[in-house]
Amino acid sequence: MPRRTASSSPAALAPVEPSADAESPDRPESPERPGYRVEALAKGLRILSLFDEQHPSWRVSDLATVTGLPMPTVYRVVMTLASEGYLDHLPTGDYRPGVRTLTLGTAALRSLDFVSIATPKLRDLGQRTGETVNLAVLNGDRVLYLVRLRNSDLVTANIQVGSTLPAVHTSIGKLLLAHLDGPDLEARITDASFSANSGPNAKVSLAELRAELAVIRDQGWAMQDEELAYGLRSVAGPVTGPDGHVLAGVNLAVQARDWSTQRMIRELKPAVLATCAEISGLLSDTNVGVL
Repeated sequence: MPRRTASSSPAALAPVEPSADAESPDRPESPERPGYRVEALAKGLRILSLFDEQHPSWRVSDLATVTGLPMPTVYRVVMTLASEGYLDHLPTGDYRPGVRTLTLGTAALRSLDFVSIATPKLRDLGQRTGETVNLAVLNGDRVLYLVRLRNSDLVTANIQVGSTLPAVHTSIGKLLLAHLDGPDLEARITDASFSANSGPNAKVSLAELRAELAVIRDQGWAMQDEELAYGLRSVAGPVTGPDGHVLAGVNLAVQARDWSTQRMIRELKPAVLATCAEISGLLSDTNVGVL
C-alpha cells in the first residue's frame, strides 16, 4: 500500500489559523513599531525640516553636509520633493519650500481647534485697540506664530502665520520661557539663541535674562522694549490650559514712537490679560490642547 505523503494528509490540508502576532491588513499599524518606518520618507521629512526663516533655501551639497547623508541619496530625495511640488529649484541652484509645503503647513495651523477658539477674541482685541495682535507658542528656543492680525501702520519684519522669532527677544517668548523649569530652560536656550540681528535693548545671554524671567513669572505678563528691533514694543499675557499650565501667549505689538512703556502698561496690558483670561476660559470649557 503506497505511503501517504505529507501534502495529502488531512492535517496539512486544513486551514491554518493566523497567530495573534501575524500581520493583517485589517490590523491597525503602530507608529512605534520599527517595521512600519519608511526610511526614504523619513529622510525626506528630515530634509524638509531644515528649511526655516534662518535657512529659507539650501544647496544639495549643504543638505548632504548637514544631514550626514550621502550626496546621491540627498539628490534623489530633493529631486523627488521637487517633482511633487514640495521644493522649488531656484536659478541660483538652491532649493526652497514649494507651494505644496506652504499649503500643508497652513492647513495644519488652521485646523487647530485652539486657533479657531482664540481667533474671535483676538479680533476683538485688535479692533478695540487698533494695534497688531499675535498668538504664539514656544518651539525650541523660538516662538511660532499661530495667529497674526496686523495693524497696517506697524513697520516690522515680514512676520506671518508660521513665522518664528527668537524667544529671548520677544514678549511672548520671554513670557513662555519664564514658565519653564530650570533644566528645560537651559536645554533650550544657548548662546546661539541670542541673535545678533536684534534691537538696542536686547539681552545678550541667559545669565542676563534670568532676573527678568523671574519677574515675569511673578507678575504674570511680559514686555519687549525695542529688544526685537528698533522702534518696536509689545506686551504679552499667558493663555493657560485646564490644568493651569501656560500653553501660549498673546501680545499687542506697537510703535515705540506712539506708545511709552508706562502707557502700554496702563492701557494695553489690562486688555491683553483680559483677552488671555477669556481664551483660557474657553479652553477650559472645551478641553482643547494647543499642539
